[in-house]
Amino acid sequence: MSPRARRRWNGAAFYVVGILIAIVMFLPFYWSVMTSFKPDEDMFSMPIQWIPTSFTLDHYRKAFTTVPFGLYFWNSFFLATTGVVLNLFFGSLSGYAFAKLKFKGNSGMFRLLLAAMMVPGIVTMIPSVYVLRNFPLMGGNDLFGDGGMGLMNSFWGIILPGASGTFAVFFMRQFFLALPSDMMEMARIEGCGEFRIFWRIYLPLTKPALATLGIFTFQAGWNSFLWPMIVLNDPDKATIQMGLQAFSFNFQTDYGPMMAGALVAILPILILFLALQRYFIQGIAFSGIKG
Repeated sequence: MSPRARRRWNGAAFYVVGILIAIVMFLPFYWSVMTSFKPDEDMFSMPIQWIPTSFTLDHYRKAFTTVPFGLYFWNSFFLATTGVVLNLFFGSLSGYAFAKLKFKGNSGMFRLLLAAMMVPGIVTMIPSVYVLRNFPLMGGNDLFGDGGMGLMNSFWGIILPGASGTFAVFFMRQFFLALPSDMMEMARIEGCGEFRIFWRIYLPLTKPALATLGIFTFQAGWNSFLWPMIVLNDPDKATIQMGLQAFSFNFQTDYGPMMAGALVAILPILILFLALQRYFIQGIAFSGIKG
């Protein structure tokens, strides 16, 4: 076989394998979509009905009437959006400092940051709860953090622990490292302050990185389930992921409304990715250029 023919066969095999993997990965999502439109009696019929014989919207109506899905949707949107804004600002500010400012302990602090990224979140969960519970002068607590609930059962208990994630700092540092330092030196000669250099010169150049980090942060905040369930006790403050739990009770699961609610829950992430996919691809490709 000639080298040209071998390349064609290898290319064809690559695409065939890629298509098969894509189909296997897509099947669970397709089954979820079809299940949300199937009548109850057709959900687990054998053989599997990949195309429903009849369509119904009852599961979507039940999803919004069984629980206050609209309220949960707003709570999740508020928490995720606030987390994105804070994470982008503090993450980019810290990343700029690590990448462009020379100060004592820069390398050591960054290595410590990288080490913190290796610690699973479940390990720090109990200490985090203790800190929020004993936060001074909040939630009825005195100056020593006693007497009240602190930041527990409040949205701030969700927002503050993730206001500046270690991944955000690392990701933005990699992007800032790839930007030239000449602009910074020229701005300093012109008398610009350090924050103004960051805000007016360098931050506008990081739109691809900000879009990528924004998608990651929004997705993490929107899909968060365990931490909001621990911090929030008020049903009016529940998130959309906590609301989906209402369809599983007494060792039984109402799959129709759950699938309908899950599909509604992924719409914001899907819309955000479609709107920012151009910047997302640029950010992923550009952030790893320089280490």
